[in-house]
Amino acid sequence: MLIGDLAATSGLTTKAIRFYEQAGLLPEPPRTPGGYRDYPERTTQRLAFIRDAQGAGLTLAEIRSVLALRDAGASPCTHVTALIDRHLADIDRRLAELRETRTALRALAERAAATDPAECTDADICRILVGTNSERRY
Repeated sequence: MLIGDLAATSGLTTKAIRFYEQAGLLPEPPRTPGGYRDYPERTTQRLAFIRDAQGAGLTLAEIRSVLALRDAGASPCTHVTALIDRHLADIDRRLAELRETRTALRALAERAAATDPAECTDADICRILVGTNSERRY
C-alpha cells in the first residue's frame, strides 16, 4: 500500500506516517521498484494502535516500548498495565497539586476582594500576593 493510500485509510497525513516511521513506531517498509514506500496492509492496524495509545496518554517512547515487545513476540499486557498504573499515579499527584492550587487561589481571591488598591504603596509590588508562598523556594 502506497503512503497516500495508507494516509487515506488511516485518517493520518503522509507527514505523520513518515514521522512515526522516523520515530521508530513503524518499521521501514519495503520499496517498490520505483522507490516508493510499500506498506503492508497490517500497518493500518498499527497506526490505529498508535493513535489509541496516544489518546490514552502514552508517550511515543512508551508506545515504542509496547510495540517492541509485540514485535519481539512477547505479550505487552504486563508492561501496558504498569504504564497505565504509572500514568494514573501521576494524574492523581497532579490532581492533588491542582486542588492545593485551587485552595490557595480561592484564599487569594478573598484577599483581593478585601484589599483596597488605594492602600497599596510603592514599596508593595502587590499586597495580594505578598507572603503567600514564603514556604516554597523555586
